[in-house]
Amino acid sequence: MPQEQADKRPHLVLHNTSEAVPFTARSPGGGPTLLPERERQAHGQALRGQLQALKPLAAEAAQAQHDRGLESGVGLQIEFEGQPDVELAFQSLGNERKHIELLSVRKAGDVTYANVFVPDGKLSHFETYVADYLADRKGESGRSLDHKALIHTIASIRRAELRALWTDDPALLPADAATPFWWEVWLPVREDRQKVVEDFRKLAQFAGCEVSTHQANFPERTVVMMYGSEAQFSQSVMLLNCVAELRKAKDTAEFFDGMGVEEQGAWMDDMLAHAQWPAAEVPYVCLLDSGVNRGHPMLAPLLDGLDQHTVSPAWGIDDTANHGTGLAGLAAYGELTAAVGQAAPVMPTHRLESVKLVSDEGANVGDAKHHAYLFAEAVSRPEITQPDRQRVFATAVTASDYRDRGRPSSWSAMLDRLAADVDGGGETPRLFVLASGNTRDHAAWMTYPDSLSTNLVHDPGQAWNALTVGACTHKVDTEIPELAAIAAEGGLSPYTTTSRTWDSVWPLKPDVVFEGGNVGRDALGAAGVPALNLLTTHNLPDERLFTTTNATSAASALCARMAAQIMAEYPQLRPETVRALIVHAAEWTPAMRQMFLPAVGQPGKQDYVHLIRHCGWGVPDLGLALWSAGNSLSLVIEDAVHPYAKEQGRGVVSRDMHLHALPWPKEELEALQNTKVQMRVTLSYFIEPNPSARGSGSKFHYPSHRLRFDIKRPLDASVEDFVARINAAAQQEDDGAPANPRDPGWYLGDRQRHRGSVHQDVWEGTAADLASRGFIAVYPSAGWWRTRPALERYALPARYSLIVSLRTEQVDVDLYNVIANKIAVVT
Repeated sequence: MPQEQADKRPHLVLHNTSEAVPFTARSPGGGPTLLPERERQAHGQALRGQLQALKPLAAEAAQAQHDRGLESGVGLQIEFEGQPDVELAFQSLGNERKHIELLSVRKAGDVTYANVFVPDGKLSHFETYVADYLADRKGESGRSLDHKALIHTIASIRRAELRALWTDDPALLPADAATPFWWEVWLPVREDRQKVVEDFRKLAQFAGCEVSTHQANFPERTVVMMYGSEAQFSQSVMLLNCVAELRKAKDTAEFFDGMGVEEQGAWMDDMLAHAQWPAAEVPYVCLLDSGVNRGHPMLAPLLDGLDQHTVSPAWGIDDTANHGTGLAGLAAYGELTAAVGQAAPVMPTHRLESVKLVSDEGANVGDAKHHAYLFAEAVSRPEITQPDRQRVFATAVTASDYRDRGRPSSWSAMLDRLAADVDGGGETPRLFVLASGNTRDHAAWMTYPDSLSTNLVHDPGQAWNALTVGACTHKVDTEIPELAAIAAEGGLSPYTTTSRTWDSVWPLKPDVVFEGGNVGRDALGAAGVPALNLLTTHNLPDERLFTTTNATSAASALCARMAAQIMAEYPQLRPETVRALIVHAAEWTPAMRQMFLPAVGQPGKQDYVHLIRHCGWGVPDLGLALWSAGNSLSLVIEDAVHPYAKEQGRGVVSRDMHLHALPWPKEELEALQNTKVQMRVTLSYFIEPNPSARGSGSKFHYPSHRLRFDIKRPLDASVEDFVARINAAAQQEDDGAPANPRDPGWYLGDRQRHRGSVHQDVWEGTAADLASRGFIAVYPSAGWWRTRPALERYALPARYSLIVSLRTEQVDVDLYNVIANKIAVVT
């Protein structure tokens, strides 16, 4: 467990340290694609025949759409099937000038399928492509104009049937087509967003389906919910001019009751009598959960009645699920066993707010399955009442499955949108703390730790801009001789979930882990044990004051408490910085290292990725998050860079990188020579999401922008050489293949650390080597602000937070004062 830090000094917050330097990077795309050989005439004639067969269908669809009064676009959806031996060149299928839209891309095995909306009369666009291909057309200079790079990757072209629009797991479609269920319908955004929505409502009404009154808006998609069967909806296949993709709505959100009663004592009355309560002008933890019962004597001083809200007046504001009240106790005080017998008075640094996000049963049903809409509504409630408060939002509401496997959902994308404050122009970003989701399968517990790799983070835990919290445990005493704790002390909790099998393009999740309790096991099986849970407040204090809770719900509440404590100590820091400080202060326990790093030899880069996808960056230490020391100090930088710009004749290109000169104690480090030191760098920023399924496997299509960092190396003879090296590496960096030699000593390195929107890496080496690393660059990489110029977001600035820390075990050196003096001289 973390030890109390004796040497407490405030982190060094730097200002005006960056220099904007022109940055050069070409558009992503990589090298040439190896195309399969095709018999040109046979292949071209086959595709021409398929396009000819679509013409009467297109005319029929246009007439049906006119007859139904659809106004948002008349045309036909067609499906392109790729060749099994090569990636379909789907990016070449859209044409903005002709309003031909690439709507969605999905993969089945080794075959890629793309759905494209072709406006009435525009099939000739593809017929021209095929004609050029058959004629092996060349330009005046002899350059090929035959579209071979696209045509050779297409196996067939046909009308898109309903199932072609399904981008979720095919097994989620009911086997009986007559079975009704809730669909998540993703609509394209055209010239008039609401006209597209109204067209879909007409279409659904014609099919006899029910459409939600709520919607979630994203840059290129609107998401609505529909209730009906596949058989009903298939009647409208000729009318499908305004559906980009279809998914199954998320099932019941999972909630877990307290699991037993801990003994209660008179110590609570004594604690309350000596407690020192914070004033109203402090940070708040806003719990988006099952409500909170403020009648509990430990919660009433921290939760005003006016700070209790609900997304549905019919649900009320109280907690009948016995969930939110328990999380409120943890968010306010931490685990209550730590307060037993405590001599010092309890002095909370923050207060509480509550929004009831789920009904009494702890589940969303019916139309309320539109989690994205409900989540946005929940966030707005306290902000309307108290718009100027500093708060951290915390939620343990998750979907009941993990089928997204890192892919953005409407729910996680809405959370990313709210975090970045897209609607407010980015002026007031928000910090969200999320539970990663839980494993409740007793059979899975019995296969621990192998089960950790297959039970994955639940929606919306894949959100890029949030702190996603998994669970570890230090609880190993079951108090029952026949039962043994499953997890070792300091290991991952059996309840937790991981991102072990996510595609590598998605973020490294969870970000951190906190205490979530343990599970007991005997010869007959596994079961939850009260002694291995966390003590907290009960929702019915008249019956009993305390209960227990566990899993990632409890862990997320503890993380939210730490975030509020940091906000109280550093009220001027941005939400991006608070997130960075929590990740920056995390350490892996010996048990975690033993579980996921090799026992022999030095761990490799992939070993550390394996560790992080299970444990995040470990357990955050509040002392490290709040304080520096003489031999362990942190530099905190907040800034904004313009990543892109539009240039005449070149389109949207990369614009600036930031070069930071750090107040490095070069002479002191050189004097330490071969003393082992550690440098930790954390870069945190919020992206604007764009969750369309066009190329959803590519990180370029979801984040608005991406930033990266690099450190000056000993072989960089000058700052100019450092800048030149970064510009050269950028030519090949978009998919993690830097051109320059690798820099040894980093846990992850520049091929692995840039996942999601919080990047961290640790360098270990000698003090003499560290002495020459006094410059750090923050530079842009590709995102849809750059690759989607029609949306005109390319001129926006990108805020970021940067934390650099130095640590050495040499206790008789005071690097802090040396750097503090350098800063004072500069300012």
